[in-house]
Amino acid sequence: MDKITFFRDLAIIFLSAKICGIAAQKLKAPQVVGEIIAGLLIGPSVFGFVAQSDFLSMMAEIGVILLMFGAGLETNMRDLLKTGPKALLVACMGVFVPLCGGTLLYSCFYGFSAVGSDGFFRAVFIGTIMTATSVGITVQTLKELGHLKTEIGTLIMSAAIIDDVIGIIVLTFVVGFKDEDANPMQVVLRTGLFILFAFGIGLICYYIFKFIDKRHPHQRRVPILGLALCMFLAYAAEKYFGIADITGAYVAGLILCSLHDSNYIARKVDINSYMVFGPVFFASIGLKTELGGFTAELIAFSIGFVLVALLCKIIGCGLMAKVMRYSWRDSAKVGVGMMTRGEVALIVSQKGLSVGMLESKYFASVILLIIVSSIITPIILKLLFRGESTPDTADAGTNATTSTA
Repeated sequence: MDKITFFRDLAIIFLSAKICGIAAQKLKAPQVVGEIIAGLLIGPSVFGFVAQSDFLSMMAEIGVILLMFGAGLETNMRDLLKTGPKALLVACMGVFVPLCGGTLLYSCFYGFSAVGSDGFFRAVFIGTIMTATSVGITVQTLKELGHLKTEIGTLIMSAAIIDDVIGIIVLTFVVGFKDEDANPMQVVLRTGLFILFAFGIGLICYYIFKFIDKRHPHQRRVPILGLALCMFLAYAAEKYFGIADITGAYVAGLILCSLHDSNYIARKVDINSYMVFGPVFFASIGLKTELGGFTAELIAFSIGFVLVALLCKIIGCGLMAKVMRYSWRDSAKVGVGMMTRGEVALIVSQKGLSVGMLESKYFASVILLIIVSSIITPIILKLLFRGESTPDTADAGTNATTSTA
């Protein structure tokens, strides 16, 4: 690619991603779905305006790093630590059941492979994609219904946060096992060493950033230094520990999420992510998706992938909620609230493609899952909450009355 062509490609990506993103929002779908479809339309599979290149791949990699850094920054550590065993158990089952379900699904379609073989890890990676939870749609729905601050709403939110943390750990192990020279003890050792390294450097960096933040609040040097920490940990994770770079970026966000100016850092990072690197990342997924490779078998697999991914979250999270003595209806709310998928599933898929554990044709299955889960989750939640009072609205009314008085 010459130095002129990539300007044209970026212009096409930005424009098409924004147009399709707005169209997706109008249709009540996540904006990222529109951006992915934009990449599909402008890519080789349809109109062929833009071709994948090393430059776009590197831009997309920065995009995914910034997305994970932002996810870490937006994590509420106090809520995470206070959620207790209920949210932890729901999250664990929300990872375990889809992981097993996805592995079994792939094995049923493409054959059962010996443990430790390439085929086995490909099957496990399909399950790993299914472990991700994105509660953005659920949060918006619960807000509209007035149940976000209820016990069920809090349980769903807390479990989703823990779910993502566990999912990243699972991804770290699976990618680690892909190395032919690695053995289980090496993977466990490297992961353990990275956790110790992250804890040590995290503690030091947190107090350094806290000191800088106190002396220079709301100044751009803080997010710039935070971005440097993000890039360093992403590099160190993969270079020295064999851990996925997105894990390092997520840890950097966790280190800084308790700072007074964490929201300020997140906003500054989000500007770059939202305007430049994010659209390139999501569009690049569309660019890599191969429509020409669609066969009857792949269509059947995609349908099975969606059904298994949705049902496994409902079964895993819902049954665990029932074990903790919630009613069947409340247990169903927890299961349904945890079944939406979004950016994290795409990020995991992208990582699988980069390390050779996933073929690009399966991106279509992931995109279909995101679209279906984003559409049906609000509908089912509204049915489950039908006829119930709205405590959040009542609390807001009480607060407003008190304030007026």
